[in-house]
Amino acid sequence: MAASNYSLKVNRDLLDPNFESYRLSLDAIPTYNVELDAAVEEVKLKDTQYTLEHMRAFGMYNYLHLDPWYEDSVLFVDCKGRVLSLTVTLDTALGKPREVYRLMSDSGQSEDRLCASLSLTSATWAALSDGAGQLYLLRTGKRGDSSHMKWEPLFSEDMGEPFTILHSASHVQDKVHTMEVLLLRIQKDPQETKGSGYSVSLEWITVANAAGHGQEKKYEVKKRRVLRGKSVPHYAAVEPQGKGLMVASEKPFVFTHVDGRPVELPDPEPMEVEKTEPIYFWQQTAEDITVCVRMPEGVTKEEVQFRLTADNIRIGVQGFPPLLEGQLYASIDPEASAWIIKNDKSLEVTLQKRSEGPMWSELVMGDRRGEYVMSDEQAALIHERLTYLTSEDLNGNPDKDKPPCNSQELEDCDGFPEDSFSLTHFDAESLKPTQVVNLGSHQYLFTVDVNPSEMPCLCLRHDVDALVWQPRPDQPSNMWEHIATFNALGYVQASKRDKKFATCAPNFSYASLCECLRRAFIYRQPSPVETVLFNRKQGRQIGQVAKQQVASLDSDKPILGFRATNERLYILTSSNLFVLKVNNN
Repeated sequence: MAASNYSLKVNRDLLDPNFESYRLSLDAIPTYNVELDAAVEEVKLKDTQYTLEHMRAFGMYNYLHLDPWYEDSVLFVDCKGRVLSLTVTLDTALGKPREVYRLMSDSGQSEDRLCASLSLTSATWAALSDGAGQLYLLRTGKRGDSSHMKWEPLFSEDMGEPFTILHSASHVQDKVHTMEVLLLRIQKDPQETKGSGYSVSLEWITVANAAGHGQEKKYEVKKRRVLRGKSVPHYAAVEPQGKGLMVASEKPFVFTHVDGRPVELPDPEPMEVEKTEPIYFWQQTAEDITVCVRMPEGVTKEEVQFRLTADNIRIGVQGFPPLLEGQLYASIDPEASAWIIKNDKSLEVTLQKRSEGPMWSELVMGDRRGEYVMSDEQAALIHERLTYLTSEDLNGNPDKDKPPCNSQELEDCDGFPEDSFSLTHFDAESLKPTQVVNLGSHQYLFTVDVNPSEMPCLCLRHDVDALVWQPRPDQPSNMWEHIATFNALGYVQASKRDKKFATCAPNFSYASLCECLRRAFIYRQPSPVETVLFNRKQGRQIGQVAKQQVASLDSDKPILGFRATNERLYILTSSNLFVLKVNNN
């Protein structure tokens, strides 16, 4: 696995340290029901598909697809192979879903068939899989309520083993229309002898218009790239111009084949080849931080350039580039902090933490030029806590009354996400990772399309909050931008043991979770209150309240699809499509 060389930069202006909790609102949510002519066929996992990865990839598949180019337009595939579209303009006058395309009647009858999958590539194109290995690229024309044209297949090819479509993108380069499609497979792996016997495969297919000037459009596969890994990715998407790929997964992926030929990658090299002396050393306690920065010998205090705010630090020498500059890991108190010159060759800085207790994992976000020095007391404390791991006693558990844990009794789903859980950007030309973020402590929550012209956003848990990140592949120095926060949602969703899907509105006005059966939970952003409210414990007036609402569906069938728009929440079961009016914009 490539070493982590990038850190996610949190926008502190989007955090609310004073957020208290969600208040349950009993306001009714208008719910409308569309009965389907034919059932949405949930493809059940077979006995051979027994692994946790099969469940993540196919057992938890979202059968409902939101059209990001046309507001309040959703699509799904029923058991007859019909691609059905429903566009909502007036909730009280919901029509029937309209057929836009039908898969071949003999399509998808193979024994290893998966669920049909759909990806809306652009405002006028879509990618469709029949679940049996056939890939269709369809010219849809302008979709939406006013459009009644049928979709036209301009590309159809058997891609081998069954797959689901994770993502697709469309772009024009040198007057050639090109589509990028990302496929997911779980395949038997003879080399996987210790684990489940399966490996996860991502295939990145490039299809382009091969017709000459004045000829009928003909689309052909131009390139096929295969990546392999050991876990189903939580997030995988191709850049809008097809210049790269982003993957978030618990175990790393590597490119193995291009157009059927094995990829010969050199032995992985460390990100930083040169071994350089640290520019600074730092220590910490629960209350403060001590930083020692190496300076040119003989420097005077008049030549030192020092600037410190609650969240940023800058240290330098007049006439030279800054020695240390950037955003601090957490806030400090500038008034209680100080610096002195020691031995005419180093600068010692004392920073007072604003919040006592939490230990910092780094001094300056993303800066790897320093070295953390642990105090003797901290080392002794850690040694004491970890002594039982090297104990000769079979029951190393300090609680002697409880039996020792037998690792052989654990299932895959019992394991905690490994430190290798990462978000990686791959370059399309070199096939190598360029940016790697270690996500070991940040649980993945959901993916959402905010702007259809950009890559999908991913939502990660940071402490108790849920933070939404927008990929910016054209900005290598800020490749993932923090654009929204759902207060305490990371903590709230962890308590929902039956949670199946999670999503949010594209304008971030609310987030929503649903269980496997019947219930959906809506968490709204804080909004001003109309009446005067006081916090009794703190004796202060409350200006904003974040509401929580619960919707219960009139159905006893499992929820198969779950999508949100700015105004509505769409919930799909095998026989009904429910429309919940969440906002009145």
